Amino acid sequence: MKKASLIKLGVNIDHVATLRQARGTCYPGIVQAANVCEAAGAHSITVHLREDRRHIQDEDVYNLKKSLKIKLNLEMAIHPAIVDIALDVVPDEVCLVPEKRQELTTEGGLDVVKHFKQLEKICARLENKGIEVSLFIAPDAAQIKAAAWLGVPYIEMHTGTFCDETGTKADRELDRLVRGAILASEIGLRVNAGHGINMNNIGSVLSVPCLDTLNIGHSIVSRALFIGLDGAVREMLTAMSRYKAGFRR
Repeated sequence: MKKASLIKLGVNIDHVATLRQARGTCYPGIVQAANVCEAAGAHSITVHLREDRRHIQDEDVYNLKKSLKIKLNLEMAIHPAIVDIALDVVPDEVCLVPEKRQELTTEGGLDVVKHFKQLEKICARLENKGIEVSLFIAPDAAQIKAAAWLGVPYIEMHTGTFCDETGTKADRELDRLVRGAILASEIGLRVNAGHGINMNNIGSVLSVPCLDTLNIGHSIVSRALFIGLDGAVREMLTAMSRYKAGFRR
């Protein structure tokens, strides 16, 4: 293994669309927001096309694919209609996530063990289109090994449980992330992470080894209210530049 030269930032701009959808207007523009993130140094743009279309709309995904010079990462449930859209758009990457209509945000990791056969078929269809597939999972050994058996190149470890905890519970969750990242790297998976990461906890997240990309959205869009979107992206990139624990095959 060799030391990674850089940990990358994927900016999730779902909540730019949340603000737009609150009034049903044509602004703020999703492509415009993505362009600002790109100019500020983001390495990829993430959007989650949910079944209920609560923020990102189909048209947004198509427009981003046409306009972006950096990678487009599409978060999506394993729902046939959404899979068909992904196969039509052909984003650079997809991240398969669990999804419930009632949740405010994604609440946990995908159960790869339970849905293995279904995921096997979906992953094959996406990969046949040249789309890189990632699985959003808890830092659990069984789930990580199942992801490797599927042959996907990436996992994205769910950091939300760690970010929501404090004290010894947070310490235990951080240890799970560390052990999960090491295991995934050892068995040939690239490791992304995301959910709940902000300027208050980024230092702890950066203690996790083997990380390729952090996907961060809500905290960056929230911070943008005070220092602008360009400033919020640059601020996070500056914090991430301290990463020294990343190792990659």
